[in-house]
Amino acid sequence: MALTNFAALTAEQLTVWSRTTWKNARNASFLNRFLGTGSNSMIQRITELKKTEKGARAVISLVADLEGDGTAGDRVLEGNEEAMKSFDQVIQIDQLRHANRHQGRIADQQSVINFREESRDVLSYWLGERLDQMAFLTLTGVAYTFNTDGSTRVGSDLPFLEFASDVTAPTTNRHQRWDSTLFLQAGDTSAVAAVDLPSWEMLVKAKAYVKKQFMRPIRGEGPFSGNVLYNVFSSPDAIAHLKLDADFLAAWRNAMPRSASNPLFKDTDVYFVDNLAIREFHHVFNTLGATSGVDKWGAGSNIDGSATLICGAQSLGFADIGDPFWVEKKFDYDNQPGISYGKICGMKKPVFRSHATGTDEDFSVLRLDHAI
Repeated sequence: MALTNFAALTAEQLTVWSRTTWKNARNASFLNRFLGTGSNSMIQRITELKKTEKGARAVISLVADLEGDGTAGDRVLEGNEEAMKSFDQVIQIDQLRHANRHQGRIADQQSVINFREESRDVLSYWLGERLDQMAFLTLTGVAYTFNTDGSTRVGSDLPFLEFASDVTAPTTNRHQRWDSTLFLQAGDTSAVAAVDLPSWEMLVKAKAYVKKQFMRPIRGEGPFSGNVLYNVFSSPDAIAHLKLDADFLAAWRNAMPRSASNPLFKDTDVYFVDNLAIREFHHVFNTLGATSGVDKWGAGSNIDGSATLICGAQSLGFADIGDPFWVEKKFDYDNQPGISYGKICGMKKPVFRSHATGTDEDFSVLRLDHAI
């Protein structure tokens, strides 16, 4: 019996291809824009592992602010020092893989499409898409058994990932609901009404709320040095409602330069208004794809809604471990080429004891439910 051919490429070529594909995946990923290794990043990227008795885990540490008031005048300070408190957040890691397999030599001969090139493109897009979906589900607190449009995943392996079980619902003070009459209310999808549409007033109230909650903002760099901001992620339908809101339109118009670069006159994907970076993205969780009444919102389970996210620094921990792996293999006596691509990674929404509430809270993300 002949052995299968595992590698048509040299080791060096494999490395180049796998890194190139990972770069393509990272470029295709929306959340790649917000990755960083420091504590000022919205998504803290961790590349090193801590060994444990079970294997290896990625760890992100959060250091709490001091709570004491210090010592006045010549009153004795020695012996009254305050210990700093830190909280470790453990990110479970796992591998995610996918593959393509060609029908065979005759099919390849009859086609002008290059199998390896096309496989690289579709696999890199697939990985970027799945990273985005898992990140938004994790931030929103929705299990990987759902798609980001509220529909149920069918035949998916995402729920079997080690870190899938670490997805947690929003904590009490990080889940709010927009009520067009009563303003911000405790998060409750069954209480969302059709008139509770996103507006500029909603964002103003939400910004005040996160500041009172001491939710850590992102400190600006470069031309934004000295400023702080929060990233706001809304679904396309939510952004459409915002653009129809007179107050938002006025704030947007007046906040931007009166020139050809004004987003009123050209397409843009971010609107900077009042230290909010408002971004439209199709993977923000919503219920438009939910087919079951129980997965819709409102008292009658008949309202479509969406969960806008307001994110500060260290909203999400992302374990990005090692280079991706690209494997070429041939089947059926080398007649059928196949390509697999995978990555070891992990995600977790950090939870931290808030001195504003005295309870454990999602560190730097607010989920804000509303109708669309």
